[in-house]
Amino acid sequence: MTEAQPAPQRVRLPRRDVHGVLLLDKPIGISSNDALQKARWLFQANKAGHTGSLDPLATGMLPLCFGEATKVSGFLLDADKDYAVTCKLGARTATADAEGEVVETKPVPALSPPVIEAALAQWRGEIMQVPPMYSALRHQGQRLYDLAREGIEVARQARPVTIHDMVLKGFTADSLSLEVRCSKGTYIRTLVEDVAQSLGTLAHVTVLRRLAVGPFGRDLALLSLQELEARKAAQGLEALDALMLPVDHAVLHWPMAALTGDSAWYFTRGQAVFVPGAPAAGKLRVYGDGRFLGVGEMQGDGRLAPKRLLNLP
Repeated sequence: MTEAQPAPQRVRLPRRDVHGVLLLDKPIGISSNDALQKARWLFQANKAGHTGSLDPLATGMLPLCFGEATKVSGFLLDADKDYAVTCKLGARTATADAEGEVVETKPVPALSPPVIEAALAQWRGEIMQVPPMYSALRHQGQRLYDLAREGIEVARQARPVTIHDMVLKGFTADSLSLEVRCSKGTYIRTLVEDVAQSLGTLAHVTVLRRLAVGPFGRDLALLSLQELEARKAAQGLEALDALMLPVDHAVLHWPMAALTGDSAWYFTRGQAVFVPGAPAAGKLRVYGDGRFLGVGEMQGDGRLAPKRLLNLP
């Protein structure tokens, strides 16, 4: 009898400091965190984080922040986002998307562009939205989706969100395709259910793709995990690093302040400084001697105070 061979051990790759933002095209069927960990492993990065979860069903833009970029990732969490969504009318599911079982059905009325536009108009602007049970929000320390999987439903407080725009891209007798630009905290699955309610029926999401996040617009190319794997195999880590955007691209849409000499020195040590010609209020991306220092915020006395300092090489 031959002896059983031990299972091969996975080689632990050395970790390294990597700084920048990667625009990943999250694939369908995995969580945002799984996609992040796969990318982090490919880059052999010490530190990385994502900027707002996408459901496993969803695909599209998932900015990943590496190294010092994690210090500005929160600003992307707060950014507006664009989505393309297709929903199936006439059926509600437990999860509000195609992954859940159908729990209720209802006839779909005759649809026309004017009828659909009237329903969409009710949900543009600032609205109150009740988060779904299948979400990562917490209730008494437990994730709502964990409670939902146990068959427990709890009351959720409605929260204000803003639907900046919602455009009909196409429809059939029992489906709608929309493009939505919305504020942080918006649940597209809930929005679809609300629109369907205004149409007198039910709905759930069948396709969801994120198109843009804050300063990262629809025109930017996204990179798949397969492309990253192929690039690394063919050209090595340096070729992967070349795909990253500089850290300051996460806040490139903000005004800039350029500091020199003593001002840069005091700013990097946590002290507010005067910046001639700076805006009266708001956040600024701050540079010193050509290097990105971090994010500052204007104070009422006209000084620029450090909000988030970076330590880039």
